[in-house]
Amino acid sequence: MTSFDAAHYHDSANHADTSDALPVQQPRGEGKRLARGFPFRVRPGLLLAILIVAVVVLWALIPGAFTSYNPVEGLPGQHLKAPSAAHLLGTDSLGRDLYARIIYGSIHSLSGALAAVGIALVIGTVLGVLAGSLGGWTETVIMRIVDVLLSIPDLLLSLSIIVLLGFGTVNAAIAVGCTLIAKFARLVRSEVVTVRRSEYVEAAFGSGGTFYRVLWRHILPNSLTSVIAFAALQSGWAILQLSTLGFLGYGAPPPTPEWGLLIAEGRNYIATAWWLTTAPGLVVVLVVISINRISRSLAEVGK
Repeated sequence: MTSFDAAHYHDSANHADTSDALPVQQPRGEGKRLARGFPFRVRPGLLLAILIVAVVVLWALIPGAFTSYNPVEGLPGQHLKAPSAAHLLGTDSLGRDLYARIIYGSIHSLSGALAAVGIALVIGTVLGVLAGSLGGWTETVIMRIVDVLLSIPDLLLSLSIIVLLGFGTVNAAIAVGCTLIAKFARLVRSEVVTVRRSEYVEAAFGSGGTFYRVLWRHILPNSLTSVIAFAALQSGWAILQLSTLGFLGYGAPPPTPEWGLLIAEGRNYIATAWWLTTAPGLVVVLVVISINRISRSLAEVGK
Protein backbone atom coordinates (compact mmCIF):
# COMPACT_ATOMS: atom_id res chain seq x y z
CA MET A 1 0.00 0.00 0.00
CA THR A 2 1.45 3.36 -0.96
CA SER A 3 1.71 6.27 1.45
CA PHE A 4 -1.11 8.08 -0.40
CA ASP A 5 -3.42 5.06 -0.10
CA ALA A 6 -2.55 4.62 3.59
CA ALA A 7 -3.33 8.26 4.34
CA HIS A 8 -6.59 8.05 2.40
CA TYR A 9 -7.57 4.88 4.26
CA HIS A 10 -6.74 6.50 7.63
CA ASP A 11 -8.88 9.56 6.87
CA SER A 12 -11.78 7.39 5.72
CA ALA A 13 -11.62 5.29 8.90
CA ASN A 14 -11.58 8.35 11.11
CA HIS A 15 -14.58 9.79 9.23
CA ALA A 16 -16.52 6.54 9.61
CA ASP A 17 -15.77 6.38 13.33
CA THR A 18 -16.88 9.96 13.83
CA SER A 19 -20.16 9.44 11.97
CA ASP A 20 -20.88 6.32 14.01
CA ALA A 21 -20.08 8.02 17.31
CA LEU A 22 -22.18 11.12 16.65
CA PRO A 23 -25.87 10.44 15.99
CA VAL A 24 -27.60 12.23 13.18
CA GLN A 25 -29.53 15.04 14.78
CA GLN A 26 -32.91 16.10 13.48
CA PRO A 27 -33.19 19.77 12.57
CA ARG A 28 -34.42 21.87 15.44
CA GLY A 29 -38.21 22.06 15.51
CA GLU A 30 -38.64 19.37 12.88
CA GLY A 31 -40.22 16.93 15.31
CA LYS A 32 -42.73 19.52 16.44
CA ARG A 33 -43.57 20.40 12.86
CA LEU A 34 -44.16 16.74 12.06
CA ALA A 35 -46.36 16.37 15.12
CA ARG A 36 -48.36 19.41 14.17
CA GLY A 37 -48.60 18.26 10.58
CA PHE A 38 -50.29 15.00 11.59
CA PRO A 39 -53.91 16.03 12.13
CA PHE A 40 -55.23 13.22 14.29
CA ARG A 41 -52.37 12.21 16.56
CA VAL A 42 -53.23 10.27 19.70
CA ARG A 43 -55.36 12.58 21.83
CA PRO A 44 -57.73 10.96 24.32
CA GLY A 45 -60.33 13.71 24.04
CA LEU A 46 -60.36 13.63 20.26
CA LEU A 47 -60.49 9.84 20.10
CA LEU A 48 -63.39 9.79 22.55
CA ALA A 49 -65.24 12.42 20.49
CA ILE A 50 -64.75 10.42 17.30
CA LEU A 51 -65.95 7.27 19.05
CA ILE A 52 -69.12 8.97 20.31
CA VAL A 53 -69.96 10.43 16.91
CA ALA A 54 -69.23 7.10 15.21
CA VAL A 55 -71.58 5.25 17.57
CA VAL A 56 -74.38 7.77 17.00
CA VAL A 57 -73.90 7.55 13.23
CA LEU A 58 -74.18 3.77 13.47
CA TRP A 59 -77.35 4.23 15.49
CA ALA A 60 -78.83 6.21 12.62
CA LEU A 61 -77.65 3.81 9.91
CA ILE A 62 -78.41 0.44 11.51
CA PRO A 63 -80.63 1.01 14.56
CA GLY A 64 -81.87 -2.58 14.55
CA ALA A 65 -78.36 -3.82 15.34
CA PHE A 66 -78.40 -2.05 18.74
CA THR A 67 -81.89 -2.82 20.03
CA SER A 68 -84.72 -5.26 19.39
CA TYR A 69 -87.47 -3.08 20.87
CA ASN A 70 -89.97 -1.13 18.81
CA PRO A 71 -89.56 2.59 19.50
CA VAL A 72 -93.25 3.46 19.08
CA GLU A 73 -95.01 0.47 20.64
CA GLY A 74 -95.32 0.14 24.40
CA LEU A 75 -95.08 -3.05 26.42
CA PRO A 76 -97.99 -4.00 28.72
CA GLY A 77 -97.16 -3.61 32.39
CA GLN A 78 -93.82 -1.86 31.72
CA HIS A 79 -94.82 1.73 32.42
CA LEU A 80 -92.17 4.02 33.93
CA LYS A 81 -89.74 1.22 34.70
CA ALA A 82 -86.36 2.32 36.03
CA PRO A 83 -83.16 1.44 34.13
CA SER A 84 -82.42 -2.28 34.42
CA ALA A 85 -80.88 -5.17 32.52
CA ALA A 86 -84.07 -5.60 30.49
CA HIS A 87 -84.39 -1.87 29.73
CA LEU A 88 -81.00 -0.16 29.87
CA LEU A 89 -82.44 3.34 30.12
CA GLY A 90 -85.85 2.48 31.50
CA THR A 91 -89.26 2.94 29.90
CA ASP A 92 -91.60 5.89 29.45
CA SER A 93 -95.19 6.43 30.52
CA LEU A 94 -96.48 4.22 27.69
CA GLY A 95 -94.08 1.35 28.33
CA ARG A 96 -91.79 2.13 25.41
CA ASP A 97 -88.09 1.35 25.77
CA LEU A 98 -86.23 4.67 26.12
CA TYR A 99 -82.94 3.29 24.80
CA ALA A 100 -84.67 2.19 21.59
CA ARG A 101 -86.37 5.57 21.23
CA ILE A 102 -83.04 7.40 21.63
CA ILE A 103 -81.40 5.15 19.03
CA TYR A 104 -84.17 5.62 16.49
CA GLY A 105 -84.33 9.32 17.33
CA SER A 106 -80.78 9.73 16.05
CA ILE A 107 -82.11 9.18 12.52
CA HIS A 108 -84.26 12.30 12.69
CA SER A 109 -81.78 14.45 14.61
CA LEU A 110 -78.72 13.67 12.47
CA SER A 111 -80.54 13.77 9.14
CA GLY A 112 -82.18 17.07 10.07
CA ALA A 113 -78.85 18.57 11.12
CA LEU A 114 -77.11 17.41 7.93
CA ALA A 115 -79.92 18.80 5.80
CA ALA A 116 -79.81 22.14 7.61
CA VAL A 117 -76.04 22.47 7.28
CA GLY A 118 -76.17 21.34 3.65
CA ILE A 119 -78.73 24.00 2.78
CA ALA A 120 -76.74 26.71 4.53
CA LEU A 121 -73.43 25.53 3.07
CA VAL A 122 -74.63 25.58 -0.55
CA ILE A 123 -76.60 28.83 -0.46
CA GLY A 124 -74.18 30.61 1.89
CA THR A 125 -71.17 29.60 -0.21
CA VAL A 126 -72.77 30.88 -3.41
CA LEU A 127 -73.68 34.21 -1.82
CA GLY A 128 -70.27 34.57 -0.18
CA VAL A 129 -68.40 33.81 -3.41
CA LEU A 130 -70.51 36.29 -5.36
CA ALA A 131 -69.99 39.01 -2.77
CA GLY A 132 -66.27 38.40 -2.36
CA SER A 133 -65.36 37.95 -6.02
CA LEU A 134 -67.62 40.46 -7.78
CA GLY A 135 -67.57 43.27 -5.23
CA GLY A 136 -69.31 46.56 -5.98
CA TRP A 137 -73.06 46.81 -5.65
CA THR A 138 -73.41 43.01 -5.63
CA GLU A 139 -71.35 42.77 -2.48
CA THR A 140 -73.18 45.69 -0.91
CA VAL A 141 -76.64 44.20 -1.49
CA ILE A 142 -75.70 40.68 -0.36
CA MET A 143 -73.89 41.80 2.77
CA ARG A 144 -76.71 44.13 3.81
CA ILE A 145 -79.13 41.20 3.58
CA VAL A 146 -76.67 39.12 5.60
CA ASP A 147 -76.48 41.84 8.25
CA VAL A 148 -80.27 41.89 8.54
CA LEU A 149 -80.43 38.11 8.96
CA LEU A 150 -77.67 38.15 11.57
CA SER A 151 -79.52 40.81 13.57
CA ILE A 152 -82.51 38.48 14.08
CA PRO A 153 -82.19 35.90 16.91
CA ASP A 154 -81.77 32.40 15.50
CA LEU A 155 -84.64 30.86 17.43
CA LEU A 156 -87.04 33.65 16.49
CA LEU A 157 -86.12 33.33 12.82
CA SER A 158 -86.52 29.55 12.94
CA LEU A 159 -89.94 29.79 14.56
CA SER A 160 -91.07 32.37 12.01
CA ILE A 161 -90.09 30.11 9.11
CA ILE A 162 -91.72 27.05 10.69
CA VAL A 163 -94.97 28.96 11.15
CA LEU A 164 -94.93 29.72 7.43
CA LEU A 165 -93.96 26.21 6.30
CA GLY A 166 -95.68 24.06 8.92
CA PHE A 167 -94.46 21.61 11.54
CA GLY A 168 -92.30 18.56 10.85
CA THR A 169 -88.69 17.40 10.72
CA VAL A 170 -88.13 18.55 7.14
CA ASN A 171 -89.53 22.03 7.73
CA ALA A 172 -87.56 22.33 10.96
CA ALA A 173 -84.37 21.45 9.08
CA ILE A 174 -85.15 24.06 6.42
CA ALA A 175 -85.81 26.67 9.12
CA VAL A 176 -82.53 25.94 10.91
CA GLY A 177 -80.69 25.94 7.58
CA CYS A 178 -82.03 29.40 6.77
CA THR A 179 -80.67 30.75 10.06
CA LEU A 180 -77.20 29.47 9.11
CA ILE A 181 -77.03 30.93 5.60
CA ALA A 182 -75.92 34.37 6.75
CA LYS A 183 -73.09 32.92 8.88
CA PHE A 184 -71.73 30.86 6.00
CA ALA A 185 -72.06 33.76 3.55
CA ARG A 186 -70.09 36.11 5.80
CA LEU A 187 -67.32 33.56 6.39
CA VAL A 188 -67.00 32.60 2.72
CA ARG A 189 -66.97 36.22 1.62
CA SER A 190 -64.15 36.99 4.09
CA GLU A 191 -62.10 34.00 2.90
CA VAL A 192 -62.62 34.83 -0.78
CA VAL A 193 -61.54 38.45 -0.29
CA THR A 194 -58.41 37.32 1.55
CA VAL A 195 -57.44 34.74 -1.06
CA ARG A 196 -58.22 37.04 -3.97
CA ARG A 197 -55.63 39.53 -2.72
CA SER A 198 -52.91 36.87 -2.58
CA GLU A 199 -49.90 37.11 -4.85
CA TYR A 200 -50.47 33.80 -6.61
CA VAL A 201 -54.01 34.86 -7.54
CA GLU A 202 -52.70 38.14 -8.93
CA ALA A 203 -50.09 36.17 -10.85
CA ALA A 204 -52.78 33.88 -12.26
CA PHE A 205 -54.71 36.89 -13.52
CA GLY A 206 -51.50 38.42 -14.89
CA SER A 207 -50.66 35.26 -16.84
CA GLY A 208 -53.91 35.51 -18.78
CA GLY A 209 -56.25 33.45 -16.61
CA THR A 210 -59.93 34.25 -16.96
CA PHE A 211 -62.02 35.22 -13.95
CA TYR A 212 -63.98 31.97 -13.77
CA ARG A 213 -60.89 29.83 -14.32
CA VAL A 214 -58.96 31.56 -11.53
CA LEU A 215 -62.03 31.42 -9.30
CA TRP A 216 -62.48 27.68 -9.82
CA ARG A 217 -58.82 26.63 -9.68
CA HIS A 218 -57.35 29.00 -7.10
CA ILE A 219 -59.85 31.03 -5.09
CA LEU A 220 -62.44 28.38 -4.23
CA PRO A 221 -60.09 25.53 -3.20
CA ASN A 222 -58.11 27.83 -0.92
CA SER A 223 -61.20 29.48 0.57
CA LEU A 224 -63.19 26.42 1.61
CA THR A 225 -60.73 24.89 4.10
CA SER A 226 -61.99 26.87 7.06
CA VAL A 227 -65.56 26.62 5.75
CA ILE A 228 -65.48 22.82 6.10
CA ALA A 229 -64.39 23.07 9.73
CA PHE A 230 -67.10 25.68 10.30
CA ALA A 231 -69.68 23.35 8.74
CA ALA A 232 -68.69 20.61 11.20
CA LEU A 233 -69.05 23.06 14.07
CA GLN A 234 -72.47 24.18 12.89
CA SER A 235 -73.63 20.56 12.66
CA GLY A 236 -73.53 20.39 16.45
CA TRP A 237 -75.32 23.71 16.70
CA ALA A 238 -77.99 22.45 14.27
CA ILE A 239 -78.61 19.36 16.42
CA LEU A 240 -79.03 21.59 19.46
CA GLN A 241 -81.37 23.93 17.57
CA LEU A 242 -83.48 21.07 16.22
CA SER A 243 -83.72 19.58 19.69
CA THR A 244 -84.89 22.96 20.99
CA LEU A 245 -87.58 23.16 18.32
CA GLY A 246 -88.65 19.61 19.08
CA PHE A 247 -88.82 20.41 22.79
CA LEU A 248 -91.07 23.40 22.05
CA GLY A 249 -93.34 21.22 19.89
CA TYR A 250 -92.33 22.62 16.49
CA GLY A 251 -90.41 19.58 15.29
CA ALA A 252 -91.46 16.03 14.56
CA PRO A 253 -94.93 15.17 15.92
CA PRO A 254 -95.50 12.32 18.42
CA PRO A 255 -94.89 9.41 18.54
CA THR A 256 -91.78 10.12 16.44
CA PRO A 257 -88.72 9.46 18.65
CA GLU A 258 -86.91 12.77 18.20
CA TRP A 259 -84.41 13.79 20.89
CA GLY A 260 -85.97 17.14 21.73
CA LEU A 261 -89.42 15.59 21.83
CA LEU A 262 -88.19 12.86 24.19
CA ILE A 263 -86.98 15.51 26.64
CA ALA A 264 -90.30 17.34 26.37
CA GLU A 265 -92.30 14.16 27.00
CA GLY A 266 -90.30 13.34 30.12
CA ARG A 267 -90.40 16.76 31.78
CA ASN A 268 -93.73 15.92 33.46
CA TYR A 269 -92.12 12.96 35.22
CA ILE A 270 -88.89 14.53 36.49
CA ALA A 271 -89.73 13.83 40.12
CA THR A 272 -90.70 10.17 39.58
CA ALA A 273 -88.84 9.13 36.40
CA TRP A 274 -85.70 11.25 36.10
CA TRP A 275 -84.24 9.04 33.36
CA LEU A 276 -86.80 10.22 30.79
CA THR A 277 -85.14 13.64 30.51
CA THR A 278 -81.63 12.85 31.75
CA ALA A 279 -80.78 10.16 29.19
CA PRO A 280 -81.76 12.01 25.97
CA GLY A 281 -80.39 15.26 27.38
CA LEU A 282 -77.00 13.67 28.03
CA VAL A 283 -76.96 12.20 24.53
CA VAL A 284 -77.58 15.62 22.98
CA VAL A 285 -74.88 17.24 25.12
CA LEU A 286 -72.29 14.53 24.41
CA VAL A 287 -72.93 14.57 20.66
CA VAL A 288 -72.72 18.37 20.42
CA ILE A 289 -69.53 18.54 22.51
CA SER A 290 -67.96 15.73 20.46
CA ILE A 291 -68.76 17.42 17.16
CA ASN A 292 -67.32 20.68 18.45
CA ARG A 293 -64.13 18.88 19.50
CA ILE A 294 -63.73 17.31 16.06
CA SER A 295 -64.41 20.60 14.28
CA ARG A 296 -61.75 22.32 16.40
CA SER A 297 -59.21 19.70 15.30
CA LEU A 298 -60.20 20.25 11.67
CA ALA A 299 -59.69 23.98 12.13
CA GLU A 300 -56.21 23.36 13.55
CA VAL A 301 -55.31 21.22 10.55
CA GLY A 302 -56.48 23.91 8.15
CA LYS A 303 -54.19 26.53 9.69
